[in-house]
Amino acid sequence: MQRKVTGWLIVIIAITVLLGGQACWANETDTVGSISHEPEIIVRAKVLEVSKGEQSDPSLQGWIQGEEQLVTARVLNGDYKGKQVDFFHVIPDNPGMAVVVKPGDEVVLSLEVEAGKITNAFISDHARDKKLYILAVFFVLLMVAIGGLKGAKSVLALTITGVGIFYILLPMMFKGHSPILLTVLVAAVMTTITMVLVHGFNLKTLAGIIGTTSGVITAGILAMLVGKAAKLTGFSSEEMQMLLYIPQQIKFDYQGLLFAGMIIGALGAVMDVGISIASAVEEVKRVNPALDCRQLIRAGMNVGRDVMGTMANTLILAYTGGALPLILIFMAYDMPFLKIINLDLIATEVVRALTGSIGLVLAIPVTSVAAGLLFTKVKKKQAQTEEKAGLEG
Repeated sequence: MQRKVTGWLIVIIAITVLLGGQACWANETDTVGSISHEPEIIVRAKVLEVSKGEQSDPSLQGWIQGEEQLVTARVLNGDYKGKQVDFFHVIPDNPGMAVVVKPGDEVVLSLEVEAGKITNAFISDHARDKKLYILAVFFVLLMVAIGGLKGAKSVLALTITGVGIFYILLPMMFKGHSPILLTVLVAAVMTTITMVLVHGFNLKTLAGIIGTTSGVITAGILAMLVGKAAKLTGFSSEEMQMLLYIPQQIKFDYQGLLFAGMIIGALGAVMDVGISIASAVEEVKRVNPALDCRQLIRAGMNVGRDVMGTMANTLILAYTGGALPLILIFMAYDMPFLKIINLDLIATEVVRALTGSIGLVLAIPVTSVAAGLLFTKVKKKQAQTEEKAGLEG
């Protein structure tokens, strides 16, 4: 009982420290690059009617596909709820930017307002959030239905991780602080909170934390060393390039952001390996308490070897799946391999996948050794202490 209370206290203290740290950073006076601008009025609306507008200018072919749409929509929320607005909606020729609507669709509207009246509107995109919420609720229900209390704890741990990333890590990065240091610290704290919350405060959790933290730090160091040696710029993605032109004019460490992303990307898989090995060693020790440290380490390594192949494949396939369109482009234009492998974008993804996999592999022996030592040395000391207490009693 005392151990459970201690575990919960650690979780509460960790959350308090994280949120308190964020509050301190938020209260800092930071006037560098500050900018004020009028807020964009974004609302949800339901399309009531769609009809063809004027024939598009032939000179615009290639930019506008066919004819414009004359759209009638009703605003569903905000100060202008219930208002009906008519506007022209132009469909670009680029399929990735085209938003084709029909009556009954819910869309996100950007409103232009003068003197309290809507003068014009533009369709930003389809309203997809309700579908996402339904999917999220289904995920939570499935976790609880199959995992029971542990599933509910897993959902809570996932929520805390999201809070840590979006309300602590990212805001502090946005203030220009070191992304690598922040990511390592937040990853370590999030790993501790997740494992303690889901598995309790025990030797298995401690071994998993040691193995996971070691693997993630190793992946981060390797990514940084290899990335700098390979002269990765950090500008392999369009989003990173867009950060150069944000109105706040923050001087980001773009290479650091790249390496921080690699650390976060590897964290989940390494955490999975760490706790899997620690759980296996704990179960082996429970079934056969006579096993010594060396035998427990060997058991952990055997489990790790089985897990290693599938988890490494998980990382490699995840990154490959995200790059499928790019790979098809290379095939279409018959680009030489020498050029492909030296592209900043491809080299970045290779470093990301391989350093994450290396961190995962190195977490196996670290977790095995940690679990073996903890389940023999610490257990032995605990048994001796209990025996001594019994004799004194």
